[in-house]
Amino acid sequence: MSSLELKERVFKPVPAFRGKRRGAKAAPAAGSKKTEITVPKAIKRVIKVSDVIQVGELAKRMGIKAGEVIKKLFGLGIMATINQSVDIDAATLVAQDFGYEVERVGMEIVEEMLEETADISGNKVLRPPVVTVMGHVDHGKTSLLDAIKQTDVAAGEAGGITQHIGAYHVELDKGDLVFLDTPGHEAFTAMRARGAQVTDFVVLVVAADDGVMPQTVEAINHARAANVPIIVAVNKIDKPGANPDKVRQSLSEHGLQPEDWGGDTIFVNVSAKQRTGIKELLEMIILQAEVMQLMANPDKFAKGTIIEAKLDKGRGPVATVLVQEGTLKIGDPFVAGVHYGRVRAMLDDKGAKVLEAGPSMPVEVQGLPGVPQAGERFVVVSDEKKAKEIGTYRQMKQRETELSKSSKVSLEDLYNKIKEGEVKELGIIIKADVHGSVEALTESLQKLSTDAIKLKVLHGSVGAITETDVLLAAASNAIIIGFHVRPDVKVQALADEEGVDVRLYSIIYEVTEDVKKAMEGLLAPTIKEVVLGRAEIREIFSVPKIGNIGGCFVTDGKITRGAMIRLIRDGIVIHDGKPASLRRFKDDVKEVQSGYECGIGIENYNDIKTGDVIEAYIHEKIAAKL
Repeated sequence: MSSLELKERVFKPVPAFRGKRRGAKAAPAAGSKKTEITVPKAIKRVIKVSDVIQVGELAKRMGIKAGEVIKKLFGLGIMATINQSVDIDAATLVAQDFGYEVERVGMEIVEEMLEETADISGNKVLRPPVVTVMGHVDHGKTSLLDAIKQTDVAAGEAGGITQHIGAYHVELDKGDLVFLDTPGHEAFTAMRARGAQVTDFVVLVVAADDGVMPQTVEAINHARAANVPIIVAVNKIDKPGANPDKVRQSLSEHGLQPEDWGGDTIFVNVSAKQRTGIKELLEMIILQAEVMQLMANPDKFAKGTIIEAKLDKGRGPVATVLVQEGTLKIGDPFVAGVHYGRVRAMLDDKGAKVLEAGPSMPVEVQGLPGVPQAGERFVVVSDEKKAKEIGTYRQMKQRETELSKSSKVSLEDLYNKIKEGEVKELGIIIKADVHGSVEALTESLQKLSTDAIKLKVLHGSVGAITETDVLLAAASNAIIIGFHVRPDVKVQALADEEGVDVRLYSIIYEVTEDVKKAMEGLLAPTIKEVVLGRAEIREIFSVPKIGNIGGCFVTDGKITRGAMIRLIRDGIVIHDGKPASLRRFKDDVKEVQSGYECGIGIENYNDIKTGDVIEAYIHEKIAAKL
């Protein structure tokens, strides 16, 4: 065979056959079936995206130029550069044009990286229960905790437990208990809002001489929202006027039926000061724990929850960790939220150093590079490299989320969420000026429940909208309805930060109409209230033939002459009207900015008091969202 023939034989079909071995099969003859173009497998044509993705990263995963992606986005009406992020909907439309599918993943992609040992039934052991004590102010929560601490058989004569890490471990003859030192309902709800389920059940403290109070009802609602059992401790039974049966009657109206009345709620009469009933209460807690069969596997990588964290001057960032699974040891690499590190030292609730901590054991951990948030998950991984990868990914995810933060459920987008199947139950928190309005609104809204969506009133009470209400709404993905009440500046700022929809009304039928229209997809709000500013009345001047003038200090924003104003007293709207006059010294002015004093007269209204707040607002027309 000549060299020319050999050259044609090797190079003519396709250039890829350069250097072909001898004895290989001959090239296909002309007219035979063409070589098929290799197509990526279906599994490789799926792009996993969280809430947002950078344009450059999307192009890289599809193997195309970023300019092509930018051109497609421009066609969709989205102006984006290579370093900007787009949401998952835009990424899906672009990927489809290039033959790719987009699969939505949240933190699951990170959790997949966390190594988990298989749960073997034989490795599971009983663990101590985690108990949170809640109740109204001055009903004896602290006294009860002090009485419980004195029953610790391990404390001996050392003076009891030094409670300095936010949780403590009590060793009893019949079993161990762990109590959380959660400062009020806010911390309890804030932790649950971050997905931390640390409490096994709640001990609700109610004073026998005071009965059920607003914060007691709040505690019941918070415990129910967390879906944990409640044990009621009727405290102060030694005081004159104590009536435990009245407490039982009142609580039964809130769904807590005592066992001796045919219900399923455990009631125990106690006196924290006289140390009576404490033993019975602890026995009931241990009995409840035995019924619940609380199990955990101590032989796997440790998992837990950050109860609290702080920056210590001498030791740096330290965090109280409640271990829930596995055993935490010195030297373990871990991830806590966006932070990662290695356990350098551990202290128990008595301040003693420990080498390892099993399930339901609270310990103070050193070795964090920063201060994590309470409620964050604390997870031990196989090595420090993996911890760094996960921590870095979460930091990037946090930055992306801050740039494109998804909102909570609101009335405007309720109908779309119902159609998409995202919302099956709409939680509502009602705050009103009188109890009758709360009852009327609760009854009216519950009647609106349908097969597609169930309306559930999580909490209803009298008074101004508080931070606790906002945190409960954020944790439960609920909306807040205020009837003749207002949130203050701090509460409104928290609601904006948490993405909680706060709706304010003055007519009951407007509430039911708005919710009904939202469920039917007909809600079209065209008027939006914009608060311009607030001023506090610090002095009252009586002017002949004019009436009372409020000597005010503008605390935030501005007060304008053409705005509407409302008079607020203790968070309750007293009057809604127009300003009759607005003056700085003797001069009439159009507006007064924050930090200045002024005189404000209210048209046809004189019943003003020192400490009242005047809120100026206007109504703006906005385009319908649906």
